[in-house]
Amino acid sequence: MFKTLLLVIAVAAGGLALYPEWRAARQAPPQLTIRYKAGSPATAAVAQPWLEVVNTSKKRVLLSDVTIRYYFTGDGASSYAFNCVQAAVGCSNIAGETVAPADPGTTADRYLQISFTTGAGSLAPGAKSGAIGLQLYRPDGRKLNQLNDRSFNAADTTFQASRTVTAYLRGAHVWGDEPTGRADYTGSTGSTGSTGSTGSTGHSVASAPGSSVPRPRPAHPRGIVFDDFHYSGPDDPALHAHGWLVRTSPGGPGIRDTWSAAGVSFPVEKTAAGGQVMQLRASTDGTKASTKQAEVQSSGTDFLTGTYAARIYFNDKPTSGRNGDHVNESFYTISPNNSRYSELDNEYMPNGGWGAPGPKLDTTSWYSADTGDRVTHKLVSSLQGWHTMVITAVHGVATYSVDGHKLFSSGGKYFPRQNMSINFNTWFVDLPFTGPRAWDMQVNWFYYNADKAQSLADVQKSVNGLYDSGTHYVNTVSKH
Repeated sequence: MFKTLLLVIAVAAGGLALYPEWRAARQAPPQLTIRYKAGSPATAAVAQPWLEVVNTSKKRVLLSDVTIRYYFTGDGASSYAFNCVQAAVGCSNIAGETVAPADPGTTADRYLQISFTTGAGSLAPGAKSGAIGLQLYRPDGRKLNQLNDRSFNAADTTFQASRTVTAYLRGAHVWGDEPTGRADYTGSTGSTGSTGSTGSTGHSVASAPGSSVPRPRPAHPRGIVFDDFHYSGPDDPALHAHGWLVRTSPGGPGIRDTWSAAGVSFPVEKTAAGGQVMQLRASTDGTKASTKQAEVQSSGTDFLTGTYAARIYFNDKPTSGRNGDHVNESFYTISPNNSRYSELDNEYMPNGGWGAPGPKLDTTSWYSADTGDRVTHKLVSSLQGWHTMVITAVHGVATYSVDGHKLFSSGGKYFPRQNMSINFNTWFVDLPFTGPRAWDMQVNWFYYNADKAQSLADVQKSVNGLYDSGTHYVNTVSKH
């Protein structure tokens, strides 16, 4: 009897010891694998995780059915921002949001959730999405400590399968270990006893806590550009990757040869949609040597007809120092050369300029910069605060409006003849007095539709939809 009992105990013990191997052998392979590499050191101003989706199932997978979670700790910050820098499937097809889960862990009280539009396409069995370069940063500019971030691994300098990054297929958890300790799937026997949904391979999968099956995000329509200026600074590689240049080149307008990246920043702003803005600061003490003007312009000239819109905060007073400057806060389009010159201007001058009093907004359509051939309209009114500026250029007529109120239309030879760039800047017409002062203009977002004239209501509906989908940037404009 005693020997029999010992034998039973030994068999049971052996069975327990062998159970993990037995269970692993019985499990179906994962439907997806997420590969990861670290793109920044443990302490950095910007976290730079690189991710790759691998279809390890035997069926084609739509990327729009996939979501990924990268886990980190908030380090006491109230907000984080995300950006896509580079993606084989196109950053325009990637959306992201940072989430504080209901059951935070010590190394995972936040996660960055990445999803895809239908424009990202699909993966055949065994196929890879290609590298996806992401950014995660604090808009307040403070550095991140990634040592206590669950998904960070400084040792992964090349792509490695990472179980601390999780993946979901149509809402079902199919890869990685969640901070709660759940494995990637229960296997064909369902022996863990957890409740799940059925994935495409037929085995049971554990649902993500609190998740629901996401609706596939539609591909963005052709011919649009949108940017809400979620960047970490003027040297952010995503800013350049998304088609923007910070001007440091010489020349005018304003105080010549004083363009500087020092005046370009992307601070937190509670009154802005999305909570962050692009800020352009012009500063001076009244001397050319101390003057710094700020401009951000598109690196390409892919813009011609359609609708241009931007939400801008104009200032009637300097952020610091004495008032009285003839300062120009501008949003405009301009062609690269004079052969078929084209320019559409919004120039706000709170204190006037060139002998005309302010506050005033000049809306101007140009035919020739060399001869000064242009038509213009002057709105004499304060624009202190947020305003949505819209220019439509269709069917030979360019129309300017502010907050849905039409100001001015031009046509004929003053209609754009050549592809143009987009420009935002803050600059001084002259330097009338001494003493330090600084002027700020802020841009919440920019939107362009190449195909049609849109009303303010239509523009706002499109922009709201992009914000609601977690989209910070999209560009589906065909290159000219």
